[in-house]
Amino acid sequence: MIRVEALSKSFAGRPAVDALQFEVAPGEIFGYLGPNGAGKTTTQRLLMGLLKPTGGRASIGGLDIVERSLDVRRITGFMPDTPFLYEFMTARQFLGFVAEVHELSPREAVGAVVPLLERFELAGRLDSRLSGYSWGMTKKLTLAALLVARPKVLLLDEPTTGMDPRSVRVMKDLIRDLAQSGCTVLLSTHTLSVAEELCHRVAILRQGRIIAVGSPTELRTQAGAAGRDLESVFLQLTAEESSSAGAPVPAGA
Repeated sequence: MIRVEALSKSFAGRPAVDALQFEVAPGEIFGYLGPNGAGKTTTQRLLMGLLKPTGGRASIGGLDIVERSLDVRRITGFMPDTPFLYEFMTARQFLGFVAEVHELSPREAVGAVVPLLERFELAGRLDSRLSGYSWGMTKKLTLAALLVARPKVLLLDEPTTGMDPRSVRVMKDLIRDLAQSGCTVLLSTHTLSVAEELCHRVAILRQGRIIAVGSPTELRTQAGAAGRDLESVFLQLTAEESSSAGAPVPAGA
């Protein structure tokens, strides 16, 4: 569903992502991990057509991200790490606006996501202005808005930050449910326990390059860290990469 081939992006001659190569299957939850500045957000913005690649190519659902950017956006939902909402609107108005953008009936679209809003304990706040929403509430409403259009692919950048433990559990259950229904998820997070619990496979980035990719079990084997958690593996692999003068750990795709 997602195919990335030698994808690169440089700013002022400095690579933010460097010859990325990976694929994500339909219904897979693919974790995208790395230190700050590793290139995670840049990759997602490239896939959404918000940035133009310096080199390489990528496709979502067989659609080239540059040549078919608008079509890619029709089947893809993107939650940035800092979502933007129109604070003068109520939640109901915002969801209706999103529905109209996708040429859907606002009433039917809002009705379709009410069960999700109930899971997030937001159904009673549909007519509250977004200026009064907390950070966690904003994240939850953003995801509900993405699901109005029933996307085939979700790009989620730090979806659980700012949420209370109950909401984190609901978010994780929802992501798992979406994948089981066939939605493909590219999940960027610093919360390694979330990645370990949810992701079928994980890619670890450092300085714009993938240094390891595989299931959490495969990464433990690669790092010689059987029985240890993903956080320990992540710290070990990124430390090894840092001390190897930029030579990446071999990674599969």
